Amino acid sequence: MAHTAMSGSGTTADDDPPLQTAVWRLRSRACWTDAAALLEHHASTDPASALQRTALLTERCLYTGQGWTDAEDALRTAEAIARSDDERGAAASERGHLAYASTLLAVRDRADEASVALSRSAALLAPASPARPLLDFRRGLIAQNIAESPESARAAFRRAHAGAAARGDELLLSSTWRHLAALALREGELAEARHGFAESLRIREELGFLVGTAPALISLAEAEPEPEAAARLRAEAGRLFRLLGGVPTWLAPYLGPPAPRTAEAS
Repeated sequence: MAHTAMSGSGTTADDDPPLQTAVWRLRSRACWTDAAALLEHHASTDPASALQRTALLTERCLYTGQGWTDAEDALRTAEAIARSDDERGAAASERGHLAYASTLLAVRDRADEASVALSRSAALLAPASPARPLLDFRRGLIAQNIAESPESARAAFRRAHAGAAARGDELLLSSTWRHLAALALREGELAEARHGFAESLRIREELGFLVGTAPALISLAEAEPEPEAAARLRAEAGRLFRLLGGVPTWLAPYLGPPAPRTAEAS
């Protein structure tokens, strides 16, 4: 289950711009297309909006296995209007992540493209760039799930974890907690794994990141030694999964068929 965790910056503060608050609320409820539509006007000229729109549509791909053409189109726009090295580096990170998603979900093997793009991102981003922690996290995903190098993955996730903590990026922190916990679980370190999974779940619940909560519940259940407690966690994950119409799609083997969902924004 570790390979599916996502990252990004949640927005929950009372003084957030109304547009960002609306984008966050839609994103957290699996309405990525609607969230991306709110950014479409700005994304044609503003590199930050273009990158955010790309990230939303890539997240949709990872959670649903759909929308690849939309994500590619958004990415090309972000690449075209990037002006500074940091903007170009952030766009390269998004290209690497989209290629990773395609490889992970067996849509098309783009592992080489993912590695090259993330390496280019590392070369372009300044050492203190705010995009560095997310890049480290994505390099950890490649190491963990494609290169199958847990030690390299752990080092990358720890860098990302420290960077997310320093920057106050709570949603990214929830993902680094989860992936470090998955590595601990793989090595039989149950107490460490439970702690990491519990922290990841706590953050996602506090942020209201509904679409990411069911995966966090399932991960914690896998490290829970008490059968009744594990069953309760899975039952709650199933409730959320059905509420969102079967998203993330890769939870279906664990939770059964979802209720019908007529539209992404429903």
